[in-house]
Amino acid sequence: MTELVATTAFFNKTYEEALGLLIEARNYIAYQEAADMRDLSSDLRLIVSQENMRVTCRLTQVMAWMLCQRAVQTGEMTRERALSDEFAIGGEEVCMDETWSARSDLPAAVASLLDRSLRLYVRVRRLDEMLRRATG
Repeated sequence: MTELVATTAFFNKTYEEALGLLIEARNYIAYQEAADMRDLSSDLRLIVSQENMRVTCRLTQVMAWMLCQRAVQTGEMTRERALSDEFAIGGEEVCMDETWSARSDLPAAVASLLDRSLRLYVRVRRLDEMLRRATG
């Protein structure tokens, strides 16, 4: 029982973090991105747009996985189905690419979203792998 409470608390904290980051990314793209890109070179604007899509991809993968796990918690899906390849966290090739992340000329908000979304994505991938090993 204690393990279930700890697992649920950890899951809820991670879910809230992912949702908060998703909302922050949406707000940045909707309200701040244009102002940040105004004085950037066309090459850097392209990179910023690309990296914002990378953030979106990471967060989409994480939220899809988290919603699947929430469905397991509420009894809407079996653990076995949730751990099938169909529901595995994906997008590794795009989501793990850090080619442009270290650029010092990226807007600070973009750099922060890139860093935090990567750390969250890596953590959730580890969770996915741990669950698969534990049941495999």
